[in-house]
Amino acid sequence: MTDVPGWTRLPDLASRAVGGSVVWANDEFFAERENLIKPSEPVYSTYTFGHKGQVYDGWETRRRRSAGNDSAVVRLGLPGVVRGVVVDTAFFTGNFPPHGSVEATSVEGYPSPEELALAEWEVLVPKSPLEGDRKHFFDVAVERRYTHVRLTMHPDGGVARVRVFGEPVADPRFLVAGAMDLAALENGASVVGCSNMFYSSPSNLIAPGQATLMGEGWETARRRDLGNDWVAVRLAEAGTVTLAELDTSHFKGNAPGWASVVGCDERKDPEEWFELLPRVRLQPDTRHRFRLAGDVEVTHARLDIFPDGGMARMRLFGGLTAGGHEALTRRWLGLLPEGHARLVSGG
Repeated sequence: MTDVPGWTRLPDLASRAVGGSVVWANDEFFAERENLIKPSEPVYSTYTFGHKGQVYDGWETRRRRSAGNDSAVVRLGLPGVVRGVVVDTAFFTGNFPPHGSVEATSVEGYPSPEELALAEWEVLVPKSPLEGDRKHFFDVAVERRYTHVRLTMHPDGGVARVRVFGEPVADPRFLVAGAMDLAALENGASVVGCSNMFYSSPSNLIAPGQATLMGEGWETARRRDLGNDWVAVRLAEAGTVTLAELDTSHFKGNAPGWASVVGCDERKDPEEWFELLPRVRLQPDTRHRFRLAGDVEVTHARLDIFPDGGMARMRLFGGLTAGGHEALTRRWLGLLPEGHARLVSGG
């Protein structure tokens, strides 16, 4: 495949940047399993040898002398619906696995590796041929919410990164009424439109945690016209917004001069946008907080920056409506695999 699929613009649910973790691997003799979910692209330095050989920026197992395969299990930082998987064998040329597969499961709580081994696993990517030093893109057409994925190399070798792109689906049992970020990825919000993403993804705006450097935010190209840049977000569900946080941390010579936030309620009119936060002045490298009236229900919000620049995070705190909470709960339950749905429903 030469074209990059559109689903690669979705969040990487497995990334360490959103709380992902490699909880188990049967072998990591040459290179650590944790490298699989590093947010950065793989790198390579020639003649960089450690006590066990060339140091690779990936996960590498020893050469098998018996039957079987090597596997690693990743706990998704953002449980959700998987739309595509990337298996990247960058810099593995004579030691890549000839085939790979990916499975997924959905479980309660925080199971141990031994408990995960007994879970019901479903195939996302069947056993497929792999090549050395390239990215392999696999579409996923399973409409289920998962909490863990398992990458298997057939039989052994090295993989630099595994990316699990998809749509986060929040567990409504852990949402605090009236005090949640309606625009957060981890609560089920998503970016649905953007004027420009030249330097970095707009999904960074609503990612978990604070940005630690400029590259973890959203930054546009310099405008040479009279327009302005914007990002539109579908909120976790219908709600009211009482506090907006616009964070320009790490953006010093390239922060926007001003910003505003508007909202709409697609249940009434998806074309009618109304003011939530009027145009306000911003400072570089600063977390700005603004109280909002919270007197209108919204399903979408749009951040406008003037004229261009970069923003680290946008938070829109408030509460779900009763209907919004019900809709979010129905979606979550409807996406659970059958066994998990029976467990949480008490059936």
